[in-house]
Amino acid sequence: MQQTINHTLTAAWTAAWDEGDVGAFDAIVTADYQRESAGTKKITGLKELQQEILEVRAAFPDLTTRIDKVIADGDDVAIFWTTTGTFTHPLGGVPPTGRVVETRGSNALTLRDGRIAYERVTWDAAELLADLGVPSLHSAFEDETANVVVDELTGNLPLDVMKGFNRQFITGVTVVTTVDEDGKPRGLAANSYASISLDPPLVLVCVQKTSSTYPALFQSEHFGINILSNKQHDTVRTFASKTPDKFANLEWHAGPHGVPLIDGSAASLEAEIKERFQAKTHTIFVGRVRHAEVADVDPMIYKAGHFFDGARLEEL
Repeated sequence: MQQTINHTLTAAWTAAWDEGDVGAFDAIVTADYQRESAGTKKITGLKELQQEILEVRAAFPDLTTRIDKVIADGDDVAIFWTTTGTFTHPLGGVPPTGRVVETRGSNALTLRDGRIAYERVTWDAAELLADLGVPSLHSAFEDETANVVVDELTGNLPLDVMKGFNRQFITGVTVVTTVDEDGKPRGLAANSYASISLDPPLVLVCVQKTSSTYPALFQSEHFGINILSNKQHDTVRTFASKTPDKFANLEWHAGPHGVPLIDGSAASLEAEIKERFQAKTHTIFVGRVRHAEVADVDPMIYKAGHFFDGARLEEL
């Protein structure tokens, strides 16, 4: 009897994950089936599981699953498995990388009358992205509404408060650069740059997913950060625009790893991408600096939507 149940579970699992026949799960789960993610603690049902399988298979068309072991003790069953696939199409807003990923996991099942009533999984689509080097920060933002403060007198939204806060913060101006799969230079203006550490030399930039440069940057192994000088006002205008070829009339040179570094910048660096963290509308790229150049010119300063000359700062 137990062997029959194990065979049925394995057959349905293979049909759904390897062949996309998600209806195979209809016959092996109870009407009140629940699935809990060990990582996020989120509980879903059969429809959500089937939708997730279809989305993952769309992103990994060559997905194959191997059932390594099934251990049963009465109505308690554990399935250990290994999955392999090529990241060919987007998944959850993340561009494909073309990388082959192998991931392993286990599911703890509770049966009722031979069907799965409850399932606790160590893996979901977020874990798959983590295996690809794209961990998610979404869980940090899941319950923001409890901490939102609204001014009852003026009716101002928290967004206005946040904008006001950011307008008080002074930054430099950078252009983040990379090359796409055809070797064409790409770039965008950004002030969300930060140095993480000097030893090892780590930096980060935050890039909005709607940027035209985002797909090329996500797929690349390196990126460049150019701190613009006080003589490059036209350059920042170009990279803040929707001009199709931002490098057409720009002087630049390639770094050791082929990343475009803009001539005339106050400083430029080339970094190897080590982490890609998903944070709602943006991705945080963490890179290890492999090359840097510093010029004897003053930087451009940005505050509250305006640009200033970094050479005219008064020391306190």
